[in-house]
Amino acid sequence: MRIRASVAVVGGALALSALAVPAAQADGSQGDTKITKVVVDGDNKVSIGTSSAVTVKVSVTATDNSGIKSADEFDLYGPDNGYATTGKPTCTKVNATTSTCTASVKIDPKTDYLTNKSAGTWYVDAWVNANDDDYLWKEKAGSFSFQRAGKLTVNASPEPVKKGRTITVTGALTRANWESLKYGGYGSQSVQLQFKKKGASAYTTLKTVKADSKGNLKTTTTATADGSYRFSFAGNTSTSAVSAAGDAIDVQ
Repeated sequence: MRIRASVAVVGGALALSALAVPAAQADGSQGDTKITKVVVDGDNKVSIGTSSAVTVKVSVTATDNSGIKSADEFDLYGPDNGYATTGKPTCTKVNATTSTCTASVKIDPKTDYLTNKSAGTWYVDAWVNANDDDYLWKEKAGSFSFQRAGKLTVNASPEPVKKGRTITVTGALTRANWESLKYGGYGSQSVQLQFKKKGASAYTTLKTVKADSKGNLKTTTTATADGSYRFSFAGNTSTSAVSAAGDAIDVQ
Protein backbone atom coordinates (compact mmCIF):
# COMPACT_ATOMS: atom_id res chain seq x y z
CA MET A 1 0.00 0.00 0.00
CA ARG A 2 1.08 3.57 -0.64
CA ILE A 3 -0.22 6.59 1.23
CA ARG A 4 0.15 10.03 -0.35
CA ALA A 5 0.57 11.59 3.08
CA SER A 6 3.66 9.42 3.63
CA VAL A 7 5.72 10.86 0.77
CA ALA A 8 8.02 12.62 3.21
CA VAL A 9 8.60 9.32 5.01
CA VAL A 10 8.87 7.09 1.95
CA GLY A 11 10.63 9.63 -0.24
CA GLY A 12 12.20 8.98 -3.65
CA ALA A 13 11.27 9.71 -7.22
CA LEU A 14 9.52 6.38 -7.66
CA ALA A 15 6.97 7.10 -4.94
CA LEU A 16 6.37 10.62 -6.21
CA SER A 17 5.88 9.35 -9.76
CA ALA A 18 3.49 6.59 -8.67
CA LEU A 19 1.42 8.94 -6.55
CA ALA A 20 0.95 11.30 -9.48
CA VAL A 21 -0.73 8.71 -11.70
CA PRO A 22 -4.36 9.00 -10.53
CA ALA A 23 -4.43 12.79 -10.73
CA ALA A 24 -2.95 12.78 -14.23
CA GLN A 25 -5.78 10.80 -15.80
CA ALA A 26 -9.47 11.40 -16.43
CA ASP A 27 -12.44 9.35 -17.54
CA GLY A 28 -12.03 8.02 -21.07
CA SER A 29 -13.33 5.26 -23.29
CA GLN A 30 -13.43 3.74 -26.73
CA GLY A 31 -16.34 1.64 -27.95
CA ASP A 32 -19.09 0.07 -25.84
CA THR A 33 -17.17 -1.18 -22.78
CA LYS A 34 -19.08 -0.61 -19.54
CA ILE A 35 -18.45 -1.25 -15.85
CA THR A 36 -21.61 -2.64 -14.29
CA LYS A 37 -20.55 -3.42 -10.71
CA VAL A 38 -17.76 -2.73 -8.24
CA VAL A 39 -17.55 -4.61 -4.93
CA VAL A 40 -14.89 -4.16 -2.24
CA ASP A 41 -14.51 -6.91 0.36
CA GLY A 42 -17.98 -8.29 -0.33
CA ASP A 43 -19.96 -5.50 1.36
CA ASN A 44 -18.07 -2.31 0.43
CA LYS A 45 -16.72 -1.94 3.96
CA VAL A 46 -13.08 -2.32 5.01
CA SER A 47 -12.28 -2.40 8.73
CA ILE A 48 -8.68 -1.89 9.86
CA GLY A 49 -7.47 -2.39 13.43
CA THR A 50 -4.11 -1.56 14.97
CA SER A 51 -2.00 -4.71 14.70
CA SER A 52 -2.94 -7.08 11.86
CA ALA A 53 -2.57 -6.61 8.11
CA VAL A 54 -5.80 -6.83 6.12
CA THR A 55 -6.07 -8.07 2.54
CA VAL A 56 -8.61 -5.97 0.65
CA LYS A 57 -10.29 -7.65 -2.34
CA VAL A 58 -11.66 -5.57 -5.21
CA SER A 59 -13.98 -7.02 -7.86
CA VAL A 60 -14.95 -5.07 -10.98
CA THR A 61 -17.57 -6.51 -13.35
CA ALA A 62 -17.48 -5.16 -16.92
CA THR A 63 -19.13 -5.89 -20.25
CA ASP A 64 -18.37 -5.37 -23.96
CA ASN A 65 -19.91 -6.93 -27.07
CA SER A 66 -16.59 -8.63 -27.82
CA GLY A 67 -15.95 -9.76 -24.24
CA ILE A 68 -13.47 -8.51 -21.63
CA LYS A 69 -9.77 -9.14 -22.15
CA SER A 70 -8.09 -7.68 -19.06
CA ALA A 71 -7.98 -4.92 -16.47
CA ASP A 72 -5.17 -2.74 -15.13
CA GLU A 73 -4.36 -2.44 -11.43
CA PHE A 74 -7.14 -0.71 -9.48
CA ASP A 75 -6.41 2.53 -7.63
CA LEU A 76 -8.05 3.07 -4.23
CA TYR A 77 -8.04 6.47 -2.58
CA GLY A 78 -9.78 8.49 0.10
CA PRO A 79 -9.53 11.34 2.61
CA ASP A 80 -6.23 12.79 3.81
CA ASN A 81 -4.50 11.54 0.64
CA GLY A 82 -4.93 7.86 1.49
CA TYR A 83 -3.97 5.82 -1.59
CA ALA A 84 -3.37 2.16 -2.45
CA THR A 85 -2.93 0.17 -5.66
CA THR A 86 -3.92 -3.47 -6.09
CA GLY A 87 -1.96 -6.15 -7.85
CA LYS A 88 -2.75 -7.16 -11.44
CA PRO A 89 -6.41 -8.27 -11.68
CA THR A 90 -7.48 -11.72 -12.81
CA CYS A 91 -10.53 -11.65 -15.07
CA THR A 92 -13.05 -14.50 -14.94
CA LYS A 93 -15.65 -14.86 -17.69
CA VAL A 94 -19.29 -14.67 -16.60
CA ASN A 95 -20.60 -15.08 -20.16
CA ALA A 96 -19.57 -14.18 -23.73
CA THR A 97 -19.74 -10.42 -23.08
CA THR A 98 -19.14 -10.07 -19.32
CA SER A 99 -16.25 -10.77 -16.95
CA THR A 100 -15.45 -10.04 -13.32
CA CYS A 101 -11.89 -8.84 -12.73
CA THR A 102 -10.54 -9.33 -9.21
CA ALA A 103 -7.41 -8.09 -7.45
CA SER A 104 -6.26 -7.39 -3.91
CA VAL A 105 -3.97 -5.21 -1.85
CA LYS A 106 -2.61 -5.77 1.66
CA ILE A 107 -2.96 -2.89 4.12
CA ASP A 108 -0.93 -2.99 7.33
CA PRO A 109 -1.62 -0.32 9.99
CA LYS A 110 1.86 -0.84 11.45
CA THR A 111 3.73 0.03 8.26
CA ASP A 112 1.41 1.96 5.93
CA TYR A 113 1.36 5.31 7.73
CA LEU A 114 -2.43 5.56 8.03
CA THR A 115 -3.82 8.68 9.65
CA ASN A 116 -7.14 8.77 11.50
CA LYS A 117 -8.37 11.26 8.91
CA SER A 118 -7.91 8.57 6.25
CA ALA A 119 -11.11 6.94 7.50
CA GLY A 120 -14.25 7.66 5.49
CA THR A 121 -15.46 7.18 1.93
CA TRP A 122 -12.86 5.77 -0.48
CA TYR A 123 -13.16 5.38 -4.25
CA VAL A 124 -12.05 2.85 -6.85
CA ASP A 125 -10.61 3.89 -10.24
CA ALA A 126 -10.64 1.16 -12.88
CA TRP A 127 -9.30 0.60 -16.40
CA VAL A 128 -10.83 -2.31 -18.35
CA ASN A 129 -9.78 -3.61 -21.81
CA ALA A 130 -12.04 -5.45 -24.26
CA ASN A 131 -11.09 -8.12 -26.81
CA ASP A 132 -11.75 -5.75 -29.76
CA ASP A 133 -9.43 -3.05 -28.33
CA ASP A 134 -12.30 -1.07 -26.82
CA TYR A 135 -11.54 0.17 -23.32
CA LEU A 136 -12.99 2.14 -20.41
CA TRP A 137 -11.12 4.23 -17.85
CA LYS A 138 -13.49 5.22 -15.04
CA GLU A 139 -12.63 7.41 -12.07
CA LYS A 140 -14.78 6.71 -9.00
CA ALA A 141 -16.15 3.58 -10.63
CA GLY A 142 -17.14 2.45 -7.12
CA SER A 143 -16.90 3.50 -3.49
CA PHE A 144 -16.56 1.90 -0.07
CA SER A 145 -16.24 2.77 3.61
CA PHE A 146 -12.67 2.63 4.93
CA GLN A 147 -13.22 2.22 8.66
CA ARG A 148 -11.38 2.32 11.95
CA ALA A 149 -12.18 -0.98 13.69
CA GLY A 150 -14.48 -0.71 16.70
CA LYS A 151 -14.62 -2.66 19.97
CA LEU A 152 -17.35 -2.95 22.62
CA THR A 153 -17.35 -4.39 26.12
CA VAL A 154 -20.29 -5.17 28.41
CA ASN A 155 -20.87 -6.17 32.02
CA ALA A 156 -24.29 -6.79 33.59
CA SER A 157 -24.67 -6.97 37.38
CA PRO A 158 -25.59 -8.10 39.98
CA GLU A 159 -25.43 -11.77 39.17
CA PRO A 160 -27.56 -13.67 40.07
CA VAL A 161 -30.47 -11.25 40.48
CA LYS A 162 -34.07 -11.56 41.63
CA LYS A 163 -36.82 -11.08 39.07
CA GLY A 164 -38.07 -7.50 39.00
CA ARG A 165 -34.87 -6.06 40.46
CA THR A 166 -32.67 -3.52 38.68
CA ILE A 167 -29.75 -4.64 36.54
CA THR A 168 -26.92 -2.20 35.85
CA VAL A 169 -25.19 -2.65 32.49
CA THR A 170 -21.83 -0.98 31.84
CA GLY A 171 -19.32 -1.09 29.02
CA ALA A 172 -17.13 0.96 26.71
CA LEU A 173 -16.99 1.77 23.01
CA THR A 174 -13.50 2.17 21.59
CA ARG A 175 -12.01 2.33 18.10
CA ALA A 176 -8.64 1.94 16.47
CA ASN A 177 -6.30 4.93 16.55
CA TRP A 178 -4.07 4.38 13.50
CA GLU A 179 -1.58 7.00 14.65
CA SER A 180 -0.89 5.59 18.13
CA LEU A 181 -1.68 1.97 17.13
CA LYS A 182 -3.91 1.66 20.20
CA TYR A 183 -7.66 1.67 20.82
CA GLY A 184 -9.19 4.80 22.32
CA GLY A 185 -12.61 5.81 23.62
CA TYR A 186 -15.20 6.76 20.99
CA GLY A 187 -17.36 9.28 22.81
CA SER A 188 -20.88 10.66 22.35
CA GLN A 189 -22.04 7.79 20.14
CA SER A 190 -25.46 6.12 20.28
CA VAL A 191 -25.32 2.44 21.21
CA GLN A 192 -28.17 -0.06 21.60
CA LEU A 193 -28.68 -2.16 24.72
CA GLN A 194 -29.90 -5.57 23.58
CA PHE A 195 -31.20 -8.69 25.32
CA LYS A 196 -31.45 -12.32 24.24
CA LYS A 197 -33.64 -14.53 26.38
CA LYS A 198 -32.16 -17.90 27.27
CA GLY A 199 -33.03 -20.33 24.47
CA ALA A 200 -33.77 -17.55 21.95
CA SER A 201 -31.87 -17.24 18.67
CA ALA A 202 -31.61 -13.46 18.35
CA TYR A 203 -31.18 -10.30 20.37
CA THR A 204 -33.89 -7.66 20.71
CA THR A 205 -33.21 -3.98 21.37
CA LEU A 206 -34.30 -2.63 24.76
CA LYS A 207 -33.12 0.98 24.52
CA THR A 208 -30.58 3.36 23.01
CA VAL A 209 -27.76 4.57 25.23
CA LYS A 210 -25.35 7.42 24.53
CA ALA A 211 -21.69 6.99 25.43
CA ASP A 212 -20.03 9.71 27.49
CA SER A 213 -17.16 11.78 26.10
CA LYS A 214 -14.69 8.93 26.75
CA GLY A 215 -16.84 6.18 25.23
CA ASN A 216 -18.06 4.77 28.56
CA LEU A 217 -21.57 3.31 28.73
CA LYS A 218 -23.90 2.87 31.70
CA THR A 219 -27.61 2.17 31.93
CA THR A 220 -30.16 0.15 33.90
CA THR A 221 -32.92 -2.29 33.06
CA THR A 222 -35.32 -4.60 34.91
CA ALA A 223 -34.55 -8.28 35.36
CA THR A 224 -37.28 -10.32 33.68
CA ALA A 225 -35.75 -13.68 32.66
CA ASP A 226 -32.51 -15.58 32.27
CA GLY A 227 -30.56 -14.35 29.28
CA SER A 228 -27.69 -12.27 27.93
CA TYR A 229 -27.19 -8.53 27.60
CA ARG A 230 -24.95 -6.78 25.13
CA PHE A 231 -24.26 -3.38 23.61
CA SER A 232 -24.37 -2.99 19.81
CA PHE A 233 -23.01 -0.12 17.71
CA ALA A 234 -24.36 0.31 14.17
CA GLY A 235 -21.17 1.87 12.84
CA ASN A 236 -20.74 4.76 10.42
CA THR A 237 -18.61 5.71 7.44
CA SER A 238 -15.45 6.05 9.54
CA THR A 239 -15.94 3.36 12.21
CA SER A 240 -17.03 -0.26 11.85
CA ALA A 241 -20.18 -1.76 13.33
CA VAL A 242 -19.51 -3.89 16.40
CA SER A 243 -21.41 -5.84 19.05
CA ALA A 244 -20.12 -6.91 22.44
CA ALA A 245 -20.10 -10.57 23.41
CA GLY A 246 -23.20 -11.20 25.51
CA ASP A 247 -22.98 -11.22 29.31
CA ALA A 248 -25.34 -13.83 30.78
CA ILE A 249 -27.51 -13.12 33.82
CA ASP A 250 -29.24 -15.69 36.01
CA VAL A 251 -32.64 -14.41 37.17
CA GLN A 252 -34.03 -16.13 40.27
